[in-house]
Amino acid sequence: MYLEYYGLAEPPFDITPNPRFLYFSAKHREALNHLLYGIRERKGFVQLTGEVGAGKTTLCRAMLDQLGDRFATSLILNPVLDADQLMKAVAMEFGLNVRGLDRLETVAAINEFLLKLVEEGRDAVLIIDEAQDLTHELIEQVRLLSNLETDDRKLLQIVLMGQPELRDRLNDYRLRQLRQRITVRYHLRPLKRPEVGQYVQHRLQVSGGNGAPYFTTPAIWRIYNYSQGVPRLINAVCDKCLLAGYVHQRDRIDFNMVGGAVRELEGNIDS
Repeated sequence: MYLEYYGLAEPPFDITPNPRFLYFSAKHREALNHLLYGIRERKGFVQLTGEVGAGKTTLCRAMLDQLGDRFATSLILNPVLDADQLMKAVAMEFGLNVRGLDRLETVAAINEFLLKLVEEGRDAVLIIDEAQDLTHELIEQVRLLSNLETDDRKLLQIVLMGQPELRDRLNDYRLRQLRQRITVRYHLRPLKRPEVGQYVQHRLQVSGGNGAPYFTTPAIWRIYNYSQGVPRLINAVCDKCLLAGYVHQRDRIDFNMVGGAVRELEGNIDS
């Protein structure tokens, strides 16, 4: 509704994980470098954790863009499956037809596919998002996939992404074999207060903003105070602010408008 009023080409605070809108804070750039290093150097397992809404999935999309065609990728966004379903999902994401195959046959098909990639001079990456939801059985299946190898190299690089609970899960004594194989770890922290204003401005510029709308310094402070630097919450409150600005025909988003947006998000519409 407010795009035409502000002269924007697209919504600046959409919550979809579009890598074009990724703001590279120092922590986000460091996280991306950890991911790329672990994959390109064939470290086997890479672990990325962060709070809900910290930007892990968007970071993953940016990573996939940078990996390019030399890497075949399998991205599992919802790992709440049984072991057979997970193996089939991995294979299907790699583009394999495994319909009617059992688990052992599916793993054999994946192995054959990975060996073919080696002959082509390519690598393979399995990315599992929301990995904190994996059961112990599924984690063991993922570990077994990591055993696929030739005499001199791992055939599959595996990235486990999830909320902080993933770290707690992997500290379980029963998962020590997997934990010992994870050599690259990174925890993505929220944005710092000075970065919030830069984040907001970055997304406005990407969406075609040219000076309007404008968030005042007190408005940015209140956005940070509400969101604590979590990008998803920043997006939610800023989107409400732009809608309010459009309704009141104001280019300047101030402290009070942010307060109204926060109350609406929290359901306190009568306060």
